Amino acid sequence: MNLFTRPMKLLTAVVLEQTSEAVVKALLELGVLDFVHINKLDPQQMEKLSSRPSSVNRANLEEMRKRVEALLRQGHLDIPSSEVLDVKKLEKPELEEYKRILDELTSNLLTLKEKQKESNQQLMGLEEMRRYINENKGEYLDLRVGEITHGKMEDLGSKLAVYGGLLDQIPSTVKYICLTLRRDVSQVDPLLEKFGWVESSDVELQKKAIFLIKGRLDAEHQKALQSRTEVEKAVDAVVKQQQSQLFTIWSNLRLNELCDQIRSYFAYTRNTTLFSGWVPSDQADRVRDAILEASEGQSVIEWTNATEVPRQEVPVAIASPKALRPFQNIVNNYSTPEYGTVNPTIFVMVAYLSMFGLMFADVGQGLVLLLVGLLGSRSYKKNPLKPDGMLSRNVTSLLVYLGLSSMVFGALFGSYFGLGLFPALWFNYEAAVAGHAEGALVHDVYGILGITIKFGIIIIYTGLFLNWVNLIRKRAFLTLFLDKNGLIGGLLFGIGLYMGFGFVGSGYRQFPQATWIGPVITLCLILLFVRGFLSYFLSVRRGGPKHEVGKLLLDCVMEWLVDVLEIFTGYMSNTLSFMRVAGLGIAHASLMESFKMLSSMVDGFGGIGIFILGNVLVIVLEGLSAGIQSLRLNYYEFFSRYFTGKGVAYEPVGLNTTSSEKR
Repeated sequence: MNLFTRPMKLLTAVVLEQTSEAVVKALLELGVLDFVHINKLDPQQMEKLSSRPSSVNRANLEEMRKRVEALLRQGHLDIPSSEVLDVKKLEKPELEEYKRILDELTSNLLTLKEKQKESNQQLMGLEEMRRYINENKGEYLDLRVGEITHGKMEDLGSKLAVYGGLLDQIPSTVKYICLTLRRDVSQVDPLLEKFGWVESSDVELQKKAIFLIKGRLDAEHQKALQSRTEVEKAVDAVVKQQQSQLFTIWSNLRLNELCDQIRSYFAYTRNTTLFSGWVPSDQADRVRDAILEASEGQSVIEWTNATEVPRQEVPVAIASPKALRPFQNIVNNYSTPEYGTVNPTIFVMVAYLSMFGLMFADVGQGLVLLLVGLLGSRSYKKNPLKPDGMLSRNVTSLLVYLGLSSMVFGALFGSYFGLGLFPALWFNYEAAVAGHAEGALVHDVYGILGITIKFGIIIIYTGLFLNWVNLIRKRAFLTLFLDKNGLIGGLLFGIGLYMGFGFVGSGYRQFPQATWIGPVITLCLILLFVRGFLSYFLSVRRGGPKHEVGKLLLDCVMEWLVDVLEIFTGYMSNTLSFMRVAGLGIAHASLMESFKMLSSMVDGFGGIGIFILGNVLVIVLEGLSAGIQSLRLNYYEFFSRYFTGKGVAYEPVGLNTTSSEKR
């Protein structure tokens, strides 16, 4: 794992026009080049270049590919993955032929889909009527007993089936039972009238009708289920018969989409093709060799180091182990770090897991999270194309880590499903919350609050240190020394901590009386004020705009006031914000104590049920709260110290590209 973002190089290459197609295939197969539009080059170069209209319409390719995917889904077949793509099998897309094949398959499926629609409609009506009967909601049903004076029973029965209705003859009589949904009465009445329906006046028969038809209703429901299953199997068989051909069409369409995407970055002269893009430095030799081989050595390749390009234009590639992907996603969801700065993934992992463990410390409940995470990850691994559910792939992977963190801290605090089955390795959290941990290392809630505040101080100083490293790498020395998140901000924060802990140590009677405190704070405030002027003069030296003295003075004073307020209030609020870690930890222990008391008040299985239900509620609600608060503290208290989020994501075009457009 790289501690910093991956070093990048800018490739600019010129190849002969006749070899450009081979170069496109080679670059697509490599999949490591993040292309740059040629229109970003120097204007004088652009005058010599032209674009070239695509031979195919990428929108048409994408539309037809999605049509293939829709047909595969109808047949309950998985959409092909990028692993089936082979650049060597790339061919010119025969769109008309593809359209003919897809139209023919769609036509073959049309009759089956109509049957499937009718079957589903009938099944839904039958299921709804069964539910109303089982729930004694007769007001939603229309039940009739009568005779047909003309027409055939079979004809009326088939017409009622369209609405999910039933018609059944009462044994040994000429009377029939008609069952439909009340909302369909306006359609059913004309049908019955057409067949000369005469309502029976037999009250007893009316009462027995619902019981007489219930057996028929169950039988028709099973018959409808079987019919739908048969239709679905028939659809699957038709699509599966064409699976190989559909996969071939899909692969060629996708390959052509990606190739056309690469070509859109190319520019042309009469006989040559020019393109440019960013590559990780460790992949530069592979890219060069691939271009030389594809162009048969007829190419000119130039490399530009990232240091020669404005930092904000260099795409950011972060190399983190696959195991740390959940925490990399946390970083990505926030923003992209600047090029050349610290890779925050490992620091986010340590901070996030520590925060979660302090808030949700229990070996048993952590084991539940671990098992849920492992089972969920295994399910997604066995079904790579399975869509994300309520617990997405990333969440299930994250739950594995959260479960382990909870188990570790649970052992430190001696909590096993809220029970003290084994002695705590650090201190008994629940006893400290209850206030009966006399003589222990931490014996009350104030001790717990103190731990979380000190933990917060470590997190904030870690963020400051990472910021200092980033500033050194960016050679932003003025900001390094004289910024609220620079060395001077860290010094003032340290002085504030010294005074705060001194005040607490004196029994809240007085602040430390050291003679150096006043002069150091004064000097720091003066340097903060001077920073605005120094920044302005350096800007002017680089060719920046000049301002009048009054405007300059006003800007510097306002900037200084904002910085002072942020240092004296921001650092304090950020530090105290970590008290929420203690708050949720105390709430977790208190809830488990409450459920233990409730379960002890009920004997037998009732008490066990209350205890189990309590653990389930705590796992779901407290686990969710702890996860959200850990995320919030990372984003607002930790990231705000060093993470600017001004980077540009590295997005190479390759076979694994998930979208047809990457801009």
